[in-house]
Order: sequence, then C-alpha cells, then structure tokens
Amino acid sequence: MSTCEEHLNITIDENEVIVGVKDIIKRIKPSWALQQLHFKVFTDGRTNKLIGVWCSGHYTDMVLIRIYGNNSDLLIDRKSEINNIRILNKAGYTHCIYATFNNGFAYEFLEGETLTTETVRDPKIYPLIAKRMAEMHDLKFENKSVLKEAFIWEKLKKFMQIMPKRFSDSLKQAKFEMLIPSYAILEKEYQMLKSTLSKVNSPVVFAHNDLLLGNVLYNSKQESVVFIDYEYTAFNYQAFDIANHFTEFAGFDEPDYSLYPSESFQKMWLKEYLQVYNMTTTVPENDIDKLYWQVTKFTPLPHFLWAIWALIQSEHSHIDFDFLTYASIRFNEYFKWKEEISKLKSNYDE
Repeated sequence: MSTCEEHLNITIDENEVIVGVKDIIKRIKPSWALQQLHFKVFTDGRTNKLIGVWCSGHYTDMVLIRIYGNNSDLLIDRKSEINNIRILNKAGYTHCIYATFNNGFAYEFLEGETLTTETVRDPKIYPLIAKRMAEMHDLKFENKSVLKEAFIWEKLKKFMQIMPKRFSDSLKQAKFEMLIPSYAILEKEYQMLKSTLSKVNSPVVFAHNDLLLGNVLYNSKQESVVFIDYEYTAFNYQAFDIANHFTEFAGFDEPDYSLYPSESFQKMWLKEYLQVYNMTTTVPENDIDKLYWQVTKFTPLPHFLWAIWALIQSEHSHIDFDFLTYASIRFNEYFKWKEEISKLKSNYDE
C-alpha cells in the first residue's frame, strides 16, 4: 500500500495518450523497458479514459492510468477522490495510488471481472457486495471533526447550475427540447426531493454513491469483491447508496429497468447488509422492512441525479455516447418511480 505517492508535472494529451502514458511509466516503473510495454484501452468508462500498461511477462503487475475526461472537473472534486482512495486503501478496501499527474493518476491493477446484469444477482456474489458496502458505510474516521453531512443536495444543486439550458447545435437543441423537461420543472422536482427525502431519517454514512456494474470487481479465485472508481464517494444517505446500486442492475449502455430487483431479492440483500452494518447474526424483520422502505423512497433520486449528469456530459464529453438520450431514459424512470411511490403507504411514513 502506498501512502506517499508522488505528483508528476505531466499533462497527457488525449490525442497522444500512449506518448503520455510512457512518460508516466518512465517515472514510476524505471526498470520497465519501453520497447517491451503492452497497452490495453478499457472502454467501459463514461467520464474518463483508462489505459492498462504492463511489461512483457508481467501482466499481473499492470499499472492502470486514468486520464480525466474533458471538463470532468465540473462534475468531480478530484482532491476528494484521491483522498477517498487513500482512506479506503488504508482500510484494505481498494487499490493504492502510485502517482498523480496534472490530469489523472496511476494506480494498482486489481484482478477481477466487472459485474454483468446476471452476476450482480448471483447468490455467491451479491452477499459480498452487501457486506462490503456495509463495511464501507461503517468506516471509522481518525479525524473526529469530519463533517458528516449528506453531499447529495449541494452536488445536485451544482449540477443543475452548470447543466446546459440550450445547445448551439440546432439538431441537439431540437432533441433537447423534445426529450428533456424544462429547467423550471426540474427545479421544482429538486425542491420536492430535498424536502421529502430529508425527512426519511436515513443515516448519513461514508458512501460510494456510484456503484454501477462496472465499479464492482469480482475475484472468483479469492471469492471477494472490491469497489473501484471513487469519484463521487462522500458522506451521503445510506438509503441512497443502496437504491443507486439497485437501479444499476439495469446495466448502462442499453439499460433494462425490468431488471430492477424484486422486493424479495432486495430484502435478502438488505439482510446480508444489516448483519454486517449492525454487527449481528440475527436481524429483526422490522429492521429489514424499514430499510427496504427507505431505499424505495430514495429510488427516484439516483435517476434524477444521473439524468442531470448525462445532460452535462452531453455538452462537454468527448466520449462517443448518446448522453442526451440516456438523460431522457433516466428522467422517464424518475417520473415513473415518483408516480409509483406516491401510491404507496407505510408505517414508516411520517
């Protein structure tokens, strides 16, 4: 584990990625012969570029180099991200960082397969995810003065301030007007979410906040999972982190929201989670029911957040992906869930 990684005054040109990656490797792996380097471009990311580098015969010693996406600092607090990785690495939960550079960082490769819509509900795997999330949520901080306040409202407010209100491209603008609710409607929805969800009394915990399928690695040899990509990690509502993970059962490129987990599956998952979070082998049904209800109440919010995120990406990202259509899909899910929840009544309501 590395706690004293260096900062390199290098900026990688996204049009000359391999040249820049070699500059980083020269500094952090000086014994590696440049002519024996191999490169793998990972294509799962929707914000950054990710390159794996290794020397002939040393695949398991791969270094991952993440290059931040265009204007992604509008969305992500990069200092917090690096600090979060250090905290979680120290706790034994994730990779170490070898070096930071001006527009990214180099870090340790961890073996494992990213999840699929099938493996995320595998009975061997989902309890590992639930337990690891519970451990992360219960992480103890040495600094007792850390402010434990849910980051979601400030983050969403900032996203809404910087989201595009119109596009210079006329085709994009027409699509925007056809697919996306007006800013006045979104502002009203934001205020409603804030006032209702703040009263759900979900505990504020150290949350991942972006646990999509690509951000969980499963190592079948060790029968373990590790979370990656801590760009949005911060203190937040427990129920948000869990609800966000459940919404990601749908997949990303062409999400299928019929794959959202059933009540019975969620309750099995939540039982595994609560055994670790409450440090007990017996979890009362009432505790599971209460957390299930809180998670259900929070389910519209991740759709709202990632819809706004996708709008921002549609203006700034250089990644080849239809972010505008993705934003529309997430808004549709948001309104569908809002409608469904309005019909539900529970003992846990105010």
